[in-house]
Amino acid sequence: MVMFLFLVVALVVVVAAVTLAVLGGSEGGALPDVPPERFADPLPPDRPLRRADVEAVRFPMTVRGYRMVDVDEALDRLGAELAERDARIAELETALAGAQATAVGGPGLFTTYAGPPAPDPDPQEHGPSDRVPDGEDPAAPAAERPEDDR
Repeated sequence: MVMFLFLVVALVVVVAAVTLAVLGGSEGGALPDVPPERFADPLPPDRPLRRADVEAVRFPMTVRGYRMVDVDEALDRLGAELAERDARIAELETALAGAQATAVGGPGLFTTYAGPPAPDPDPQEHGPSDRVPDGEDPAAPAAERPEDDR
C-alpha cells in the first residue's frame, strides 16, 4: 500500500512540473499564439500544371478538415487548366483532320457530288446507236444483225 501511495504522489509531481514548465516558462505566463497555418499554393502561376505539381499539393488541416477556400481555389485552377487543354486538343485534332483530308484527297475532296450524268433525251441526235434491239444476240457480229430502218 505504501508503494501505491508513493507512485500516486510521484505522478502528481511530474504532471505539475510539466504544467509549470509549459505555462510558466513563457514571459507572459501563457502559451504564445501560433499563427494559423495558411495554404502555401505550390501550383506555379507562370506555366501549365504538371502531374508532379498536383501531387505536391497539401492542404493545411483545420478543426473540421480542410479550409474550403483553399480547396476551392486549387480546384478552380485545375478545372480552368483542364478546360484550356481540352480546347487546345480539340483545335489541334480539327487542324490535323483537315490537313490529312487535304493531303489524301487533294483540294477537290469536299466538292459536292452532283449525281450520275443525266440520260441523253435523244440518242439519235449524237450519232448511230450501239444499242442492240431486244431479242437479238449482243455477241453476234454486226453484219448478221438486221439494220434499223431509220
